[in-house]
Amino acid sequence: MQEERYYYVYIMASKSRILYVGMTNNLVRRVIEHKQGLCEGFTKKYHCYQLVYYESGTDVYGVIEREKQIKRWRRENKIFLIEMINPNWQDLSEEIGIDNADLSARADYVITRSR
Repeated sequence: MQEERYYYVYIMASKSRILYVGMTNNLVRRVIEHKQGLCEGFTKKYHCYQLVYYESGTDVYGVIEREKQIKRWRRENKIFLIEMINPNWQDLSEEIGIDNADLSARADYVITRSR
């Protein structure tokens, strides 16, 4: 029997609340990559290092469609979605098992990317 895979739509935010919507099959790895600046592009440029929202599903096509749907939304709709579950815009990365203090303290900590 094949193990069920999970896929995630997530929103990262900067301290000034610039938003990034993404999709991954490994939320912990991807959030660490964002926090360490390993993802070149938007999140690194705008310092979107806080995980403020995520949801999961087992249908990869459904999750991809959900990501596209959220990306099409106006900013106020994304904010409403975030604040429904995270009204104080807390960094949810510890909720998924990331030790932020450890990440900050260990500059030599690097994720090995699997492709």
